[in-house]
Amino acid sequence: MFNRRSFTTALIATMVLPGAAFAQGQMPSAARIERQLDASPRKRIAPNQRVTVQEFKRRADLRRAAPSIDIQSINFNFGSADISASQYHKVEAIADAMKRILRRDRRASFLIEGHTDAVGSNSSNLLLSQRRAATLRQLLIRRYNVPSRALETVGYGEEFLLVPTQNENWQNRRVTLRRIDSFIR
Repeated sequence: MFNRRSFTTALIATMVLPGAAFAQGQMPSAARIERQLDASPRKRIAPNQRVTVQEFKRRADLRRAAPSIDIQSINFNFGSADISASQYHKVEAIADAMKRILRRDRRASFLIEGHTDAVGSNSSNLLLSQRRAATLRQLLIRRYNVPSRALETVGYGEEFLLVPTQNENWQNRRVTLRRIDSFIR
């Protein structure tokens, strides 16, 4: 139950960490996802300085500058990239937000980043994170009709842990959504 202290803490965390998902893996609403992804980039890039999608994926400085939101509420089981049908309503919220943005700006594009916890080898975690991002992309395209041209994917494995631990941690098994069209040529 929320008391004044926990409400204040949640409010401050939302303001300080605008790209972070809600505490304890709560699914952000479609409106919140839309607001986060529709925010102004933290850094403006001149048109002649824009990069390819592949370069964007490698440049942490640009990724940090892009509007983003962590989605921790899609519960990937340990070692799995599957999204069960019971979680489709969560994917639907992501799709609704993306489609509203795309209706306003047909050129909008998004990067889906897959992440893992630190258990297992770097190479297996990298492959698993790529599969997680690809699974979400395919579901957004096939079930919710988000245009494939608007979705890119990448896996980072255990490279960007939210909770720095070598143990299993559900918070690290997540996807991050970024709006990238302001950075891509």
